Amino acid sequence: MCLGIPGRIIDIHDSDGLRMGSVDFGGVRREACLAYTPRADVGTYVIVHVGFAIAQVDEAEAERTLDVLRAMADQVTGELGEPLPGRTDAS
Repeated sequence: MCLGIPGRIIDIHDSDGLRMGSVDFGGVRREACLAYTPRADVGTYVIVHVGFAIAQVDEAEAERTLDVLRAMADQVTGELGEPLPGRTDAS
């Protein structure tokens, strides 16, 4: 199963001419290519699929999706290589 996982961009940098960023997936951080989301900036939530940010989403939608993915722990672990940590807020 292939998943697009929402995360928040925490920094943006150039890597050999390619726009890249560190993306936080609810506590798991990974590098992602941001070439397909040119308007995304630090703090923006994006959907990442196989290392590429493919769309922007709002924070509420990102959190709802992360909650569903936490319920699908095995698939998320297969995609990210580790499970998503539990939510840290009281919501």
